[in-house]
Amino acid sequence: MQVLKDIFGLFNIFEDIYARIKKILVPPKAYSWQTLIYLSVFSLLMSWLSNGFVRDAIAFCGWLFLIAGTAWYTTDNPLLVPGTNMPVGALITGFLISTFAFRHQENIITTNTIVFWPTISALITAIPEFFEGTGTDVNPQIPKLEDRQKIIILIASSLVISCCLQFTFVVNKWYQEYPSLRLDKIPRTFVMKIVPSTKVPRNGIVILEKLEPRIEQQILDRPWSEVEQWLLDAKQRVANLGRQVIETNLREYEEKSLWQVEPRIYNLKSGYKLDLLSIWTGPSLSGRGYYFQKSCRIDPIAKSTNDKSVIAEIDCGRISKPILGPPPSAQ
Repeated sequence: MQVLKDIFGLFNIFEDIYARIKKILVPPKAYSWQTLIYLSVFSLLMSWLSNGFVRDAIAFCGWLFLIAGTAWYTTDNPLLVPGTNMPVGALITGFLISTFAFRHQENIITTNTIVFWPTISALITAIPEFFEGTGTDVNPQIPKLEDRQKIIILIASSLVISCCLQFTFVVNKWYQEYPSLRLDKIPRTFVMKIVPSTKVPRNGIVILEKLEPRIEQQILDRPWSEVEQWLLDAKQRVANLGRQVIETNLREYEEKSLWQVEPRIYNLKSGYKLDLLSIWTGPSLSGRGYYFQKSCRIDPIAKSTNDKSVIAEIDCGRISKPILGPPPSAQ
């Protein structure tokens, strides 16, 4: 007997679930939010089967049906966002409108979609306050004083959020196009908190890594007299080689024009010290800039015991960490 009760109890549960699903899916009348949602789905399917202007027109209608149906459903039983007078439905509808307005063929959701979403949602929340009545019997009205204050605070807060989102996306784009900006850090700055640096950019290091073999090719095993002459014109020669390296290895970055390469030459007792500098000339948070340095030792050596001619030998060290401030002046 208990088994039969359990079985009938399960049937009752399934019937209850079926009744709830039917209430949601089956429109109670032709003019309902379910009808609009079904029309949007139908329009989406038809747009896939169409081409050209017809496809765009059907897709446009589908978006309108989806937005209207979602707005209708979410306003039947409004649920407010905690701490605000904005319904959750306004956020959902605002996201759909923002997506529809700023979509592209390549990307449905763009940065503008996210930026304008809070402001559009706030406007959707505020518009009903300027009308009274329901259905077709609607008349314009001026909101009450306390309602005006809520509307102004809500819209102003949403505008601030949109501005912060836009600022974040702009800074992210800067860091993608000019990754070397992330090396010049100042603690507790608003910019660094919004877009943390998780990867140290290597553009300045890459320049010196690629420049070293080119310098060695022009100096190593060359007659000492030619090397000394080369060092006299080192500023122009190194600058030209550096520009070639930058154009070849940094061509994908917008910041390539903000890097420059300079040498610093120092006389030693038995040779020369050549410092290769990759200098960041772009904007920096501190205003002082920075540079990387690679030091090379150039010494004369005898070619062989029988041959008294002297050739050059070059030995380069490691690349330094970023050095804040302007580079040392050329001697």
